[in-house]
Amino acid sequence: MRVSNLNWLSSLPFLKYLDLGTVDLGKVTLNWTQAVNMLPSLLELHLSECEPNDFPHYSDLNPFVNLTSLLVLDLSYNDFNTSLPGWLFNITTLRDLYLNDATIGGSIPHVNLQSLPNLVTLDLSSNDIGSEGIELLPDSLGNFNNLRYLDFSYNSFNGLLPNSIQHLTKLECLNMSENSISGPIPTWIGNLSRMNRFDLSFNLMNGTIPESMGKLRELTELSRDGNSWEGVLSEIHFINLTKLEYFSLHLSPQKRSFRFHVTPEWIPPFSLKYIDISNCLVSPKIPGWLRTPKRLEKPKKYLSRNQLYGKLPNSLSFSQAALFVDLSFNRLGGRLPCSFNVTWLVLGNNLFSGPIPLNIGDSSRLHVLDLSGNLLNGSVPLSMSKLKGLKLIDLSNNHLCGKIPKNWNDLHQLDTIDLSKNKLSGAIPSWVCSISNVDLLKLNDNNLTGELSSSLQNCTWLYSLDLGNNRFSGEIPKWIGERMSSLGQLRLRCNMLTGDIPKQLCWLSQLHILDLAFNNLSGSIPQCLSNLTALTYVILLGTQLNEPFISYSDHMELVLKGQDIKFESILPIVNLIDLSSNNLWGEIPKGITDLLTLGTLNLSRNQLTGNIPQKIGAMQGLETLDLSSGPVLIFLRPGANNKIRAPNIYN
Repeated sequence: MRVSNLNWLSSLPFLKYLDLGTVDLGKVTLNWTQAVNMLPSLLELHLSECEPNDFPHYSDLNPFVNLTSLLVLDLSYNDFNTSLPGWLFNITTLRDLYLNDATIGGSIPHVNLQSLPNLVTLDLSSNDIGSEGIELLPDSLGNFNNLRYLDFSYNSFNGLLPNSIQHLTKLECLNMSENSISGPIPTWIGNLSRMNRFDLSFNLMNGTIPESMGKLRELTELSRDGNSWEGVLSEIHFINLTKLEYFSLHLSPQKRSFRFHVTPEWIPPFSLKYIDISNCLVSPKIPGWLRTPKRLEKPKKYLSRNQLYGKLPNSLSFSQAALFVDLSFNRLGGRLPCSFNVTWLVLGNNLFSGPIPLNIGDSSRLHVLDLSGNLLNGSVPLSMSKLKGLKLIDLSNNHLCGKIPKNWNDLHQLDTIDLSKNKLSGAIPSWVCSISNVDLLKLNDNNLTGELSSSLQNCTWLYSLDLGNNRFSGEIPKWIGERMSSLGQLRLRCNMLTGDIPKQLCWLSQLHILDLAFNNLSGSIPQCLSNLTALTYVILLGTQLNEPFISYSDHMELVLKGQDIKFESILPIVNLIDLSSNNLWGEIPKGITDLLTLGTLNLSRNQLTGNIPQKIGAMQGLETLDLSSGPVLIFLRPGANNKIRAPNIYN
């Protein structure tokens, strides 16, 4: 909906409530501030996501002269692209001011904040305030005596928390996350006795956590992620936090000088719904209160990377079904729990041993199961076929043996499957791609045999396929290129594949990793490799359309510069073609030089003849080039003046 003028507002002098949210005001001829200035009785004005054409300052006009009754002003989610006008702080009746996500930069104007004695809500979050230089939080914030909600998150504020904030004794929510605030939490924080939400996450703060935090009796949400805290967090910090429901202390893995220490017998005064303690030095054994289900009702529990050790109870059952439980990257051992009524169970990278419980299929609520990186053995239980809601399964890097179960046909929600680095044998079962929404399939580093199952061609949404380091035989199917149009990563190295490289692989416009090394492939390299358009332009991290499930960290081991390297976070921008150690013959296709963003090209240990294409110097993204018949590498540095001779290549 849109409107071209606001002249009609002058006919409504008694209007008290005006909401034009999402109405397009971009083409309004009369300035919106002049239009609403004609409404002296107006109590609430909501212009959220309207894209008004201007946000005037004093130099343009002095609006709101007649708005002597305005209580609520909502200008959020607009694209003003300007600084904060000072006249906003002269609307003395104003109670709630929302300017979040309004593309406001610059600094807070030097105005008398005492002119807003009734202000209850001030939301300036998600702007660029302070982006043009160092912007200190104004000490005059303490003048807002009635303020209850203060949100300055996602800006560029610097400096310490102003001491004047301690005078905001009615404050209920304080959110300063995602800024550059430094220094410790002041001890006066305990004076804000009404505060129920407190978020200082992702700043530059340091020092110890004051014990006065334990005085915040009304606190329900507490988040201090991503800072450089020191010292110890102990029972006294929680002594009066009887209403706490959300607690997050997710720190950087580079700075692990902070300890979370409570006695094993401690019983907390709260019942949490969400807990995230990561990269802290938690008391080595799992605290008893985390093992007592009644203290965690319907929780989201993240306790990864805390060096916890010990055994889990035989049952991870809660009074209500938990949502997320993440105990990954610790030193927990023993047998896996026999039962759990959780939705996400992430126990990867621990020391759990023994078989996966045979009755795991009874945990019908499971959507995510990650048991990777443990010492599990035995076979994959058949009862997993009962996990009808399962979306992700990661059993990689264990000692599982036997065949992949054949009875998973009904797992229609499954989209991420990682069974790599085990001792699984046999063929790929036909059910794998009867589940059409699978987008990541990793079965590499097992003992799988046979030809590539024709059922795989039904995986039309597949983005990553890794079957490397097995004993697959036969030819590379043409339908990989014909049917898997979303494929971005194809790794078939170290198998016993024969035949030609099918030209249909050139149809995979999103393919940026093609690894067919160490097989028995023959024939010439397809001339059409220049059609792999994903290798012709730059991809930015986070812009990929097909990314695996959110709880799964995609990874792949590739050979670069003669070394096996595990890629994780930057995998989406790794561009590689490795056809080495096959029986390919003929010349290097000239069109391969059109792949301007290709980073690694390895054609070594084949039967290639002829000259290196003269335009190979145009491949500015190329960092590793191996055309040798032995262990010789040519390293290229992007942007450097690399001079390459073009000799004939013989074995």
